[in-house]
Amino acid sequence: MIKSNINHPNITAIIVAKDEAKMIVNCINTLWWCDEILVVDCASNDDTAKLAETAGARVVSFSHKSMAKTRNEALKRVKTQWMFYVDADERVTPTLAKEIMVWLETSTAAALKIPRQNVHYGKIMQHGGWEQDYVTRVFNKAHFQNWFGDIHESPKFEGELIELQSPLIHLTHRNTIDGLQKTMSWTPIEADLLAIAGSKPVKIRTILRKGIMEFVRRGVFKLGFRDGVEGWIEAIVQGMNRMLVYTQLWERQRKPSLDETYQQIEQKIFKMWQDEQ
Repeated sequence: MIKSNINHPNITAIIVAKDEAKMIVNCINTLWWCDEILVVDCASNDDTAKLAETAGARVVSFSHKSMAKTRNEALKRVKTQWMFYVDADERVTPTLAKEIMVWLETSTAAALKIPRQNVHYGKIMQHGGWEQDYVTRVFNKAHFQNWFGDIHESPKFEGELIELQSPLIHLTHRNTIDGLQKTMSWTPIEADLLAIAGSKPVKIRTILRKGIMEFVRRGVFKLGFRDGVEGWIEAIVQGMNRMLVYTQLWERQRKPSLDETYQQIEQKIFKMWQDEQ
């Protein structure tokens, strides 16, 4: 139920989550100042939904491979004037909450843009391209249109955009396995988009070049090395991600496809057994 408060505009926090049992409660606990907390559970295989409900959130179920469509589905459930999209691995500080409420009370802005402080492998990233990370997440529903884009989705709205000063804390890349799980979710989508766009045929030198270039860009040109071991590791991970995208693009470009190739192998083995009879 939405809390009644005549002292400030109503705002709903929206969390889109899948298998975030470890993170969802602490995220919700930083959003108590909102009038409602809405969790969109994307077919979680753990206790995400149950924990969210216990923590006081309203939970709805919706699952789609497109994050933009999932965020748009959440929009349909919002009953307040304002909405704030937060990821389960993000944390709002009291300072950020106060700054958001001040702008909601005193401005006619359509949206608020927030600096994001990325914590990778337990360290705040100050280089490598992560230091200038801004996300537009707070919207006046009357001026908001929709989210678009299959990967790295973007909001579409009309009106003034205000840039805040207080950061949103992003507790990402908490360990190698979590990072790989995220990679598994987004790299196939990017490979599909590149295939649809008619990218040039991928060769082994393409895969190596993309990975090395991303590693050098993050670790050297964007000064990731200044973040120490964590900065170098993050540069390596980003290089690996690029290589995985183009490896999967190579798979999509194969003729015959990998599925067809394995079917042919199966048929040959089956024929061997037929010939033995």
